[in-house]
Amino acid sequence: MDWGQIFNNTAYWVFSPETIAYALAAVGLAVQFGYGGLLNFGMAGFMALGAYGYAISILSFGWPWWVGIIVGCLAAVAFAFILGIPTLRLRADYLAIVTIAAAEIVRLFLTTQLFDDYTNSADGLGGYHAGFRGANPFPEGTYGFGPWQWTADQLWVRVFGAILLAIAVYIVWAIMRSPWGRVLKGIREDEDAVRSLGKNVFAYKMQALIIGGVFGALGGVVFALPSAVVPATYTTSLTFFIWTILLLGGAATVFGPVLGSVIFWVIMGFLGNVLPALANSGILPLSSVQAGTLRFILVGVALMLIVIFRPQGILGNKRELTFVK
Repeated sequence: MDWGQIFNNTAYWVFSPETIAYALAAVGLAVQFGYGGLLNFGMAGFMALGAYGYAISILSFGWPWWVGIIVGCLAAVAFAFILGIPTLRLRADYLAIVTIAAAEIVRLFLTTQLFDDYTNSADGLGGYHAGFRGANPFPEGTYGFGPWQWTADQLWVRVFGAILLAIAVYIVWAIMRSPWGRVLKGIREDEDAVRSLGKNVFAYKMQALIIGGVFGALGGVVFALPSAVVPATYTTSLTFFIWTILLLGGAATVFGPVLGSVIFWVIMGFLGNVLPALANSGILPLSSVQAGTLRFILVGVALMLIVIFRPQGILGNKRELTFVK
């Protein structure tokens, strides 16, 4: 096996658009679940709306790329209202069922041929990169060193995504230190007690759902910047990956989602390279395709172990997650 190539391919995921996009979505989920106690299993829907709002704005209406980002965020806000008004009074387990179904409805809605002129149904959308790349401040050339070498366009995607992620992390850090954040954490622990103090619990939950949804939409935009928008990407497995990232780093932490995303994708990248190599070498009694699929099984087992033995995550405080019990 070529261990040098395996480690080079693994190092790619430390600063990849996928890592940044999933970190943004996990930051949004931290607001909703980690601090607000909302069991949202529909983050894939928010990411899909962000990506499609961005792409459709450019391709169908000819709007600038930055307007497309705003449209994607507004689509997430509208989805949060539609989803939240009838569901935020539900118990946590019922909310989880409704949100996962809502995300699937969004995905299937985007694949229908009724709106084929805008969404291109199951084939997805591409060719919307000119405006964003035209705003690239980096001259043409190759940047980086070792396994981290990118073209100017690739570097611009990563830098722009990192800026959005830094802004999102700062916003979460700031609002969770504010009175609003303290009320939200109080709702997570005991919403009846907060309601008895005269606070509008429903309004706070809706605000948390909207803020987290906007961060998820921004993650969808970053995810779409390097390549194309394909509806098959936004399945329930995407949401489960985000949950794994959140629980790995720490649900009720500011930097946990970022650390969790890096660790998750580095491990996924490593397993995606080493398992097929072991199969091709005859060490694993599997085909290379089967060995590649094995990593998802291992991730599922890892998620179960995290929930059982360290639900607070790497950076989390165990007292922060007493509400999960």
